[in-house]
Amino acid sequence: MIDFLKESTFAVNEVISKAWQVTKRNYFSIATLSFLMFITSSASGLMAFFLKDVHWAMRALMAFIFIMFFFTINLSLFKYIFHLLDDEDHDVSIVSTIPTRQQIIRFLVATLYFILCIVGVYSVVMVLGLPFVYAGIDLQKVSSVAIPVGLVAIFITWIRISFFPFFIIDKNLTSFASIKYSLATTKGNFTKILLLLLVLGGFHLLNLFFSMVHWPFVAFFVNILSSFIIVPLSSVALTIAYRKMMVEYQVEGEPDIIHNLI
Repeated sequence: MIDFLKESTFAVNEVISKAWQVTKRNYFSIATLSFLMFITSSASGLMAFFLKDVHWAMRALMAFIFIMFFFTINLSLFKYIFHLLDDEDHDVSIVSTIPTRQQIIRFLVATLYFILCIVGVYSVVMVLGLPFVYAGIDLQKVSSVAIPVGLVAIFITWIRISFFPFFIIDKNLTSFASIKYSLATTKGNFTKILLLLLVLGGFHLLNLFFSMVHWPFVAFFVNILSSFIIVPLSSVALTIAYRKMMVEYQVEGEPDIIHNLI
């Protein structure tokens, strides 16, 4: 079990400041990997459009290939950022940051666990609403409360366990262990992580706002700024946040889920 020395904390402004320094010094290499992720995502969408009349097996195979390629680049980006944080003075090629086959498999399995956790949390909230329906309360009224509560529960769960890729790449942990460690290290840091995500996601919200008020040129500019600045910065910032949370406790075994839920 994890023996916490103290509740892990980190300052959002320190994370952003450090992330900006690392991103600025290594912008082109970080941006290249981020751009490759963008190209892969866009190409998969185009491929889905052009192959819509092709046999479903071929579409499934192409989707799997694009997903694997996207995840591989994503993990390579995190691995490269870890190198910058640990040994920035020595250059490393992007090719050498490609994750191992075992790490990719563990990531895919952990992603499945991630989805199951999300579905499980929402299902629990829905089940908790059933007694109120049996008590005679209108189903529509119960749903109007249960659905928003379920969405909030999903959002909280997503933040708590979304750091699992870092444990696979940095600590080479197994799929389920990475989920448990993510749940443990984010305990007590939810508010700070939420603030960090709000800061990093601010440009996305601005882009949505300007699109809604029909300012296309401003929205386009904000979107370009977000794609080429905020996306690379976000990857670095989340990696630094992970490191800051990790240094605050010592590991004496795998954490358990029950004691780290709240």
